[in-house]
Amino acid sequence: MDFKYTEQQDMLRTMAREFLAIECPKSRTRELEKDERGYDPDTWKRMAELGWQGLLLPAEYDGSGADFMDLVVLMEEMGRNILPGPFFSTVALAALPIMDFASREQQAGYLSAIARGETVWTLAVDEDPADSDYARIGTSARQEDESYLLNGEKTLVPSAGVADYILVAARIRRDRIADKGLTLFIVDMKKPGIEVETIPTITGETLYQVRFKNVKLAGGDVLGAAGEGEDMLGRIMDKAALLKCAEVCGACQALLEMSVAYAGERKQFGKPIGAFQVIQHRLVDMLIQVEGLQHLVYQAAWMMSSGADCSKQIAMAKVKANEVYQRAALDGIRVHGAIGFSLDHDAGLYYRRVLASKFFPLDTGHYLEKVASGIGL
Repeated sequence: MDFKYTEQQDMLRTMAREFLAIECPKSRTRELEKDERGYDPDTWKRMAELGWQGLLLPAEYDGSGADFMDLVVLMEEMGRNILPGPFFSTVALAALPIMDFASREQQAGYLSAIARGETVWTLAVDEDPADSDYARIGTSARQEDESYLLNGEKTLVPSAGVADYILVAARIRRDRIADKGLTLFIVDMKKPGIEVETIPTITGETLYQVRFKNVKLAGGDVLGAAGEGEDMLGRIMDKAALLKCAEVCGACQALLEMSVAYAGERKQFGKPIGAFQVIQHRLVDMLIQVEGLQHLVYQAAWMMSSGADCSKQIAMAKVKANEVYQRAALDGIRVHGAIGFSLDHDAGLYYRRVLASKFFPLDTGHYLEKVASGIGL
């Protein structure tokens, strides 16, 4: 394994860091938290011009055909800068599943528009925020000849208020009997019968409740094979979890860097606070934790890029990411002192994002069980 950046990845990382610093400084991030859309459409278009939405997509669909590791590098920079918007939901939760499971006709119909930044997508799975068991999903699609009527309610759906399309997990119902397996449907948000309600959060991200009432779908709106949605969701969530870990890794790096810089500038008793052992040890511990997380993320990404089974490594990275992000955010605030608790300070801005990532796609307990299973327990 070689975790060094390739020349292409180094260029992507540098370009992304410079672009995001200009397009979305922290002041802009705070403004977008109050914007109903939750993102800047002009920045979204410029990202598409840089090829970000289509980074992993094949060239025939206006993509760059890059490697999964390239997307990990990009997500790291987005996490470092706290980029708000529908990139994660569109790319990780929709474009990659369409690439992996859709028919050629579906790929041709949707992927180019994603790559060009013309459409926003998301994924709707959860129904009870306290229950991540797919077996309890009750949203149904009643089959009528070659069409379906979708009914149900989804919660904590990212970017649904600005989405053009949404992937929905539901059970096909024939007469009064529902299939045991889940099916993923592609739903055009312009169809009648869809209601979207904003869910207030303390984390700064925009989440939604989405209700479907007799939404008519065609047979061609089924993603992949009917009844195989649960297996598909497992693969979708693995990739999404790893990309979320990369985003967290970038945020932790930013917290470490700003804390080290502040410790070198802030003076107490006539010398920088970084000269005191207690601060030094706290920052060294942050460094060790952040680099440990980065190693786990890169190892899992390398295995995924090479086609190896990396389910256990992804679960390990997610457990570590949940732990390290919270510790790094709290330690960063402690290094900054009282000012770090301010909503206007960047350390506090990162801390508010901790809970948003901690429970997505699933909670720490789920990933601990996956690791235990991976070592034969």
